[in-house]
Amino acid sequence: MIIEKFRETVISAIKITPHFHEPTPGLLLLSEEAGYSVYRETDAGTDKDTSRMLRAGASGVFFAKVRDHDLAAAFRAIMKHIPEGRPVVCESPALRYYLEPGAFFIMNSDSAYNTKDISKLQVFPHVMLHLDDLARTDSAPVRFENGHWISGCL
Repeated sequence: MIIEKFRETVISAIKITPHFHEPTPGLLLLSEEAGYSVYRETDAGTDKDTSRMLRAGASGVFFAKVRDHDLAAAFRAIMKHIPEGRPVVCESPALRYYLEPGAFFIMNSDSAYNTKDISKLQVFPHVMLHLDDLARTDSAPVRFENGHWISGCL
């Protein structure tokens, strides 16, 4: 949803997971280290989260399989492929323990089938969003100005 709201902006998207499964077609390997593998998504035609990010309008989508203690290193490896100053949306709750984002959103949905315990993340400053509310508006709860995310715009 956030990516769709910035469709006219050159925005990059990142998906980070601790699950080490075989890469699917459309993932182009960019780098591989002992604790992580980083890919660029090239296939917008699947039901994967990264494909949906491409369809939503992201100009570049990156995927990483990462062990928790290597999260920050994997994120830095991905950022080498993203031009400085470009807005980035990253789906990785665990990364919040290692980095301070420009804006931290926790998304709720009545139709979520795979909910995770996020209670520990709620101690960090965040904006709670409901997917259905976001879908009903053309505006975004954030804007990107001068290389920084600014939250609280709705």
